[in-house]
Amino acid sequence: MITDEKVARINELARKSRTAEGLTGEEKAEQAALRREYVEAVKQSLQGHLDNTVILRPDGTKEKVKRKQ
Repeated sequence: MITDEKVARINELARKSRTAEGLTGEEKAEQAALRREYVEAVKQSLQGHLDNTVILRPDGTKEKVKRKQ
């Protein structure tokens, strides 16, 4: 799970990367790991929303959204 502290750290590293100082190798690795974790959290959240989405047809019937094969 991505916490507010992790998001703040991602933003802090992004700001630092745009400075003349730049990031160290360790900070670049940390940034990449945090970004991967963030992207995975967003994907899981979106999948959860889609799993609970239904299509309401004009005749009043409801159909759950199905995953593409």
